[in-house]
Amino acid sequence: MDVVDAVAIFAAGIAAGGINTIVGSGSLITFPTMVALGFPPIVANVSNNIGLVPGNASGAYGYRKELEGQRARLLRLGSASGLGALIGVVLLLSLPDAAFTAIVVVLIAVALVLVVAQPRIQSWMAGRGGERRPDGGRWLWFGALATGVYGGYFGAAQGIVLIALMAIAIEDDLQRLNAGKNVMVAIVNGTAAVAFTVTWAFGGTRIDWLAVLLIAVGSSLGGILGAKLGRRIPALVLRGVIVVVGIVAIVNLLA
Repeated sequence: MDVVDAVAIFAAGIAAGGINTIVGSGSLITFPTMVALGFPPIVANVSNNIGLVPGNASGAYGYRKELEGQRARLLRLGSASGLGALIGVVLLLSLPDAAFTAIVVVLIAVALVLVVAQPRIQSWMAGRGGERRPDGGRWLWFGALATGVYGGYFGAAQGIVLIALMAIAIEDDLQRLNAGKNVMVAIVNGTAAVAFTVTWAFGGTRIDWLAVLLIAVGSSLGGILGAKLGRRIPALVLRGVIVVVGIVAIVNLLA
């Protein structure tokens, strides 16, 4: 890795940390950047996952005021997120490398659709009536579990999926739900990071620790900035950048 590559990964980490805090899908910045720089897809995925954990934590801390009163809810849903992440890691490490590229292309395409459709999803959620439980009930728990599996395997746009599910199942302010989403994504990525590190220690996973460090520092800064300034970024601009980067990622993976 030369200096230019290092700067690119660090900058991608800052962008991903901010985007994850605001809406999710930050991996659609860091993962394609690493693939474009020549990292093998699975190495890029695992290193990116570990590197984004500090950014997830800083983003959750930035929303600490909105987290007040959500302890019981997040303990319940966080258990599903952590369990799902472990299942996703097992799938990633068990399936052939060739399967990863094919599956991730589909997951990125789905993530891009969610990024584009997010305003319509939120509009529909805002007009949805009916009685909803404070913790979302059993269906939200299983939804968090499934999203955790997705996050442990790849994870781009898992935050968008989570906040959509939470807003459908829980009647609460969207900013409070976004704060809860940040905690749950941190649980997923943190659980996966521990599992990847353990398997690396026993020779089962390749990790580029310099890339991890660059993304970790960058995403931590981005998470703090995202919590403070992210709402000032025009949503249309943000979505456009994510979609372009995601399309580039698909092209690179299929090349």
